[in-house]
Amino acid sequence: MAKVAIVGCGAMGSVYAGLMQEAGHEVHGVTLWTDHVQAVNDRGLRVYGDSGDRTLRLASMSTEPAGIGTCDLVIIATKAYDVEDAAKTVGPLVGQETLVQTIQNGLGSPELAARYIDPDKIAVGVVGGFGASVPKPGEAHHNGREITRFGAFRGLSRASLETGAAIWESAGFKVALFDDLDQMVWEKLIMNVTFSGTSFLTGLTIAQIINTPAAWTVASACAQEAIDVARAQNIVLDVGDPIGHIRHLGLRIGDAIPSMRLDAALRRRAEVDAINGSIVRVGADVGVPTPVNSVVVDLAHAAESAYIHSADVTRIN
Repeated sequence: MAKVAIVGCGAMGSVYAGLMQEAGHEVHGVTLWTDHVQAVNDRGLRVYGDSGDRTLRLASMSTEPAGIGTCDLVIIATKAYDVEDAAKTVGPLVGQETLVQTIQNGLGSPELAARYIDPDKIAVGVVGGFGASVPKPGEAHHNGREITRFGAFRGLSRASLETGAAIWESAGFKVALFDDLDQMVWEKLIMNVTFSGTSFLTGLTIAQIINTPAAWTVASACAQEAIDVARAQNIVLDVGDPIGHIRHLGLRIGDAIPSMRLDAALRRRAEVDAINGSIVRVGADVGVPTPVNSVVVDLAHAAESAYIHSADVTRIN
């Protein structure tokens, strides 16, 4: 069995942690969310939803990686805006044979992590169809587990990728390995761009966005801009009709609330710059207009300005 550290053990990270611990791995969770740490240490971590319902004890749960030691696998599952800070802290967890997986929404996180971690140890990951949330400290709920995808960031060997994949598969996750990182990342990004900003602004679930004409007009326009930006870069999207693909996968977890909306409820910073904002930035670089995503980004920042202040941002990765 493997020794695993999950840095950013919030909603998604807690699902990973619980199912990997249940599979027999030694799992250490790290999160800045002190209430979640206290609840898990007091009562255990409850993970429930698509995978069933269980409560289990992790090997440890804390607010920092000190004392964990070298791990076989380190998963950085923080929000995109916290990746750089997290990467600065994981040095004591990384040994000669350690695999580090970065799993974030949007673009740019692996590049930030590679400033502090050997790029040849990094695997880029994206996950889809989870719809994870923390209903209360000590618990993580998820609506599904569609797929977990990984690819080498730079010089990581195929054997190392497969070793990491085996840990996930042992815990019941479906894993696919990709050689084309752009395809892997953008096939997930078009989903996030569709639902994240729209849900943040409206409060609707994924199915409600799809089934509410006014919301779907905005969401599908965000998606189409992202698709146009991907095509301008000659990025392969092997999903058939992309808009139909987005609708189909969205309805499979229709009751889910995107994490960006959950962040709003928790009065925390949104990942809109890494998701919808990435389409605006790359679109400008390749000459593709992105007016709808631009408006969504501006409105999201305006909405969060009501509760976000530079000195008191709530962080619960």
